[in-house]
Amino acid sequence: MPESKYRFLVIKIMAFIMLAAIIVRLFSLQIIDGEQYLATSNARLTTSVVNKAERGDILDRYGNVLVTNKTGYSVLLQKTDIDDTELNSVISKAVEIIYTTGSSSTDTLPISGSAPYTFTFSGGDGEKAQWFEQNKYINKYISADMDAADVLYAYQQIYNVEGDLNSEHTRRIIGIRYEADVKEYSAANPITIAEDVSVEAVTQIKELQDSLKGVSIQEDYVRMYTKPGFATHILGRIGQISKEEYDSKKDEGYGINDTIGKQGIELWAESYLRGEDGTTGTTANVDGRDVELTETVDPVPGDYLMLTIDSDLQSTLEESLESTIRSIGNDCDAGGAAVLDVNTGDCLAIASYPTYDMSRFDEDYSELLSDERNPMVNRAVAGLYSPGSTFKPLVAIAGIQSGVLSIDEQIECTGVYRAFGDYQPTCWIWSEDHLTHGRQNVTQAIENSCNIFFYELGNRMGIETLDECAKKFGLGENTGIELYEETAGHMASPEYKKEVVSNVIDSEWFDGDTVQAAIGQSYSLFTPVQLANYCATIANGGTRYKVNLIKSIRSSVDGSLVEEFTPQVEEEIDIDEATMQRIQDGMKKVVDEGSASSIFDGYPIQVGGKTGTAQLGSGSNNAIFIAFAPFDDPQIAIAVVLEHGVRGTNAGQVARDVFDQYFFGNGEAAAETASPEAATEAPESADSSGAAELLR
Repeated sequence: MPESKYRFLVIKIMAFIMLAAIIVRLFSLQIIDGEQYLATSNARLTTSVVNKAERGDILDRYGNVLVTNKTGYSVLLQKTDIDDTELNSVISKAVEIIYTTGSSSTDTLPISGSAPYTFTFSGGDGEKAQWFEQNKYINKYISADMDAADVLYAYQQIYNVEGDLNSEHTRRIIGIRYEADVKEYSAANPITIAEDVSVEAVTQIKELQDSLKGVSIQEDYVRMYTKPGFATHILGRIGQISKEEYDSKKDEGYGINDTIGKQGIELWAESYLRGEDGTTGTTANVDGRDVELTETVDPVPGDYLMLTIDSDLQSTLEESLESTIRSIGNDCDAGGAAVLDVNTGDCLAIASYPTYDMSRFDEDYSELLSDERNPMVNRAVAGLYSPGSTFKPLVAIAGIQSGVLSIDEQIECTGVYRAFGDYQPTCWIWSEDHLTHGRQNVTQAIENSCNIFFYELGNRMGIETLDECAKKFGLGENTGIELYEETAGHMASPEYKKEVVSNVIDSEWFDGDTVQAAIGQSYSLFTPVQLANYCATIANGGTRYKVNLIKSIRSSVDGSLVEEFTPQVEEEIDIDEATMQRIQDGMKKVVDEGSASSIFDGYPIQVGGKTGTAQLGSGSNNAIFIAFAPFDDPQIAIAVVLEHGVRGTNAGQVARDVFDQYFFGNGEAAAETASPEAATEAPESADSSGAAELLR
């Protein structure tokens, strides 16, 4: 065969093969996979708008709305084909409008909003180190030894932002550029740069739309607090989802611009409160004309929560805590308290001071972070305090139940405890007046808060028995309250001492540590809500409940019950009735004749209580008070801790105010009593040899 004919044959065969391949491919595209590719094509021509779901409301136990929603406007920024200079100019104009109309922008750059710049890591050095590690520019531009101003300057160079670095306006532009970078904004993925802006801001932005390329307005739901500043630490807050949160939750349907619970109930109940977003869209044909509306999916609002909180009692507790602290003055500037139903474990009120207005959180954040009093800490569930003499009723129970003390036994108070040759702690009455209490039975020892009596009990029992009893009462254990901020605290023990004392010799457990633990000092650190639950357990005869903050969760669509939180028993403590009666009688005498009598003089309801005073390394003593009422049929229990409150009696005033509200609606029981400043009762068991400072 001639070579030319051979070549021609090869060409024909190749052409045939190519044609066959094209035919097969067209058949596959149009016949076999036609519907799939048509759907894909249509999807590319479909635009979808998210219809945000309302977040569920939060109510008190009587149905009073504490947190709800209102319609607001957010400012969004999406990526466009402009360079850094024009983008910075656009952001600058938008920020100026936002702030001159009384609103504020938001970003997650962990640097204060104004000079002198500081880092704003609420989690301390650990969070700071993690941020530097995760920061995408760390290797090229930023090093972990930079201070906040150096980091901000680096970002100014990265984003080509002009202007004075010390200017708040410049800081805001850098913050928004950082936010856009971290959240990887794009044309299809805009970011929120301001929430709940004013109508005036919306109007101005729309009027200048041509010069604000990429800036748009979106109608949204905004969280509204019906009583700004009320129950702040309980209700908590929401905020824009962080990049890390988005990465972990995007499969659950979260978007990069979504808000999410950050603290308090808003965080704990996020899965209930968050609704399901809906969508609306249009389908366009290939020439861009809209031809039909796609199926609309309506949003489903989040469930609403009914708390166990009594709003009136909560207001009284917050107001009394603040006014009492202010009246004491000097270095008393903080405290926490909790009120529980002794028969269910329901939390009726819980407060921490100082507090703040959650509706102004973004505006006040830098100031809150720099406040040395740490107002963002929920002291009621996370503040750790030595219990002082409020711990003595438990020691008495442990002594009788373990058999080291008979119920009628008397122990001689000699003023100085001489069981150890090289360590001889004293009773407070000896230190104050060089006197003794004489012979004391268990009821008298609680009434008089006799250190010698409880030193002896502690020495007889040993720390293991004391620890076991404390655990049964929930001291040093989580109460189960629905707040992730809760801290377990610690009961003094040889193991815990080794954790906190670095010196090998000093970390050894001594008998002196045990007797100090027996008067509520040493290394014991508890929260106010633990102390309230411990008091409630004594009041009801030995049943320790899980502490409840949520009463029920219901559907916002039809009101149906989603989940109900019923009383849950954590521990049934086997305590002899006669033993409990002696302990309760001692607590009644504290109020009737002892250290708290000046506060409750003439009170129409019988109360059982115990004052406590705990020395610190510096400053005035902490003041602690636990109480329950009515004595013969206990309904509520309270624990109050005042940092540097001088003595336990001062904390008793807060308890009285709460009882006034609960039993009389703040009415007829509000007879005049001694002011905190005038309290002259002797302090209980404030012994500096084993004092433990508050852990913030």
